[in-house]
Amino acid sequence: MAEKKVKSNQIIATGRRKKSIARVRLFPGTGKCTVNGREMGEYLQRDTLLLVARQPFEITGTGDKYDIIVRVVGGGVSGQAGAICHGLARALVKANENFKKELKEAGLLTRDPRMKERKKYGLKKARKASQFSKR
Repeated sequence: MAEKKVKSNQIIATGRRKKSIARVRLFPGTGKCTVNGREMGEYLQRDTLLLVARQPFEITGTGDKYDIIVRVVGGGVSGQAGAICHGLARALVKANENFKKELKEAGLLTRDPRMKERKKYGLKKARKASQFSKR
C-alpha cells in the first residue's frame, strides 16, 4: 500500500458544501493560496466567491501567516467556495485552538446542510408546475 508523505508542519482538514468537497492543507508561510493547481483569485473568478473562501482568514487576521493548497471536487463554483471556507476554518482551529470561539460565532465551523431539492413527478422542477387551467 502506498504511503502518503505528510510533512510534520502541515495541517489537513476537509470542508463540505452542497455537492463539493474541499481538502485543505495549511502550512506556515506568506499567504499564498492555491486551488486545484491555480491561484485562488484565478480559480474563483468572482469577487464575492473570493471573499467567501477567504472569510476565515479575515476573521482571525491570519491571511499572511499561512499558505494553503486546496483540492476541491464536485458541485459548482459557489459550493466549492463554501467548501473551501469550511475546510479552511477547520484547519485554522487545528492550528490554533484560540480561533475556535471567533469562527464558531461567525458560523464557519458548521456545515451548511442545505442541498438541492429533488424533482417531483408531475412537475417541471422541484416545485414548478404547469399553469392551472380551469377549462
